[in-house]
Amino acid sequence: MSGLVKSFRDLDVYKNGLELMVDVHEFCKKLPREKRYMLVDQMARASRSVCSNIAEAWRKRKYKAAFASKLSDAEAEAGEMQSCLDVSLSLHYLDRKVYDQLDARYEQVISR
Repeated sequence: MSGLVKSFRDLDVYKNGLELMVDVHEFCKKLPREKRYMLVDQMARASRSVCSNIAEAWRKRKYKAAFASKLSDAEAEAGEMQSCLDVSLSLHYLDRKVYDQLDARYEQVISR
């Protein structure tokens, strides 16, 4: 991250989470219709929630406990996404290369 941070939109972790959300939604669009019901809603919600919780944490940054709680929620949602990726890989909805890329990017979001 470079420069002055004026908004959650300036945070690299938010930008990365938003890019991941778009990539997850694109993946979900490619699933065959009969496979969508099991994962799509959960993945779409969790991927959006990562970004939402980071934005909420930014707004609550003056209150240490609330800030930490929202960041913890973002981390939990990223973990849920990793679990969904595991399921997608296990059921052969996702190839290993794409899985590895998405999983590593969620690890990066979690680690920041």
